[in-house]
Amino acid sequence: MKSYPIIHQLLELVEEFEKEHNQKDRLTLEQFTGFLNNRITTKNTIVHTPDVRLGQNEIETQKQAYQLDNNIGRLFVYMSRYAKSYIKKALDGTALHTAEDFTCLAILFTHDDMSKTDLINFNLQEKTSGTEVIKRLINNGLVKQWDDQRDKRGKRVAITPKGKELLQVVFQDMNHVGKMVTGNLTFEEKLTLKYLLQKLDDFHYQLHQNKSISTKADLLSWPRNS
Repeated sequence: MKSYPIIHQLLELVEEFEKEHNQKDRLTLEQFTGFLNNRITTKNTIVHTPDVRLGQNEIETQKQAYQLDNNIGRLFVYMSRYAKSYIKKALDGTALHTAEDFTCLAILFTHDDMSKTDLINFNLQEKTSGTEVIKRLINNGLVKQWDDQRDKRGKRVAITPKGKELLQVVFQDMNHVGKMVTGNLTFEEKLTLKYLLQKLDDFHYQLHQNKSISTKADLLSWPRNS
C-alpha cells in the first residue's frame, strides 16, 4: 500500500496534536489544519514529491531545488512550457504562431487602438521581441499601423476585421487550452489557484509597470528594499 507511510505519519501527527490539547476538548479539522501549518512553518520542513526529472547526484543542489520558493518557481517554469505547447497546437493552421501573437491580438481586440509601446508593455514583452510580434501581425494583415499624432516618434496600432475574424475562431480552441492547463483540479481547487495566481499577478505586474526589476542588481536587492 503506497499510502501507508503517509497514513503512519499522519497518525503520529494526530497523536502529537492530541497531546497538545485537553482530552476533554472537542478537536476539529480546522484546529488540526492550523496545527499542521504551524508545525511546517516552525520546523521549516516541507514534504515534497520527488521530481522524476532530477537524478540521484548532487544532493545538496537538489536540496536547493526543493526549497519552497525554488520549488514553486521551478513548477511555474514547467507549467509555462506545458501551456505554450498546448497553445502552439491550438494555433496550428492559423496565421498566429506563438502565444505572444495570440495575447497581443487579444489585447488589441478589446481596444479601439493603442500605442505600440503600451501594447508591448501590456503583453509583458521586451521591446525587441514585442516589435517582432507586431510586425508579424501587420504582415499577415491582422493588425494595422499608423503614425501617432500625439507622439511624432510613435506609432499606433489596431486590430483589423481580418484579425477579429481569426480571433473569434481561435477563441474556441483556446477554451480547450484552458481546460488542459487546469488539468485534474477540482472546481474548488481552481478557485483557490485563481485567487493565488491573481494575487501574484497583481504583485508582479506592479513591479513590471514601475520597471522595478531592470537589472540583476535590482533582482538581488529587492527583498531588502521591500
